[in-house]
Amino acid sequence: MNTNKTIYWISTGLLSMLFIMGAMMYIFNYPRAESFFINLGFPTWIIYPLAFLKIIAPIVILTRRSLFLKELAYAGFLFDAILAFFAHLMVLDGEYLFSILATIFTIISWIYDRKVFGNYIQVNSDD
Repeated sequence: MNTNKTIYWISTGLLSMLFIMGAMMYIFNYPRAESFFINLGFPTWIIYPLAFLKIIAPIVILTRRSLFLKELAYAGFLFDAILAFFAHLMVLDGEYLFSILATIFTIISWIYDRKVFGNYIQVNSDD
């Protein structure tokens, strides 16, 4: 296995584990997740939909069935991680380490996905 594939699989695996573990916390430790969301000023009704998306997105990325859905999953991960970072920063609770890791893993996985699989959206220029 070459270096690019190794970097891709490690970053994607860590990214997937990070988000799935977050989803499991949302589902199996709802009172803790609820207190986090209340403390951050977010509505609590969004906890279960986020948990669902945090489970589905790694599946979409790893199965690679749809380029559009894969890009949407990466974008969702990036937005989630960046918004979580700033939310934790604004309430000064010091809980932003996982959002920094998620941002780094998302960017590395996305970059190396392109290097390994070459999934660029190509526009046909046969006008």
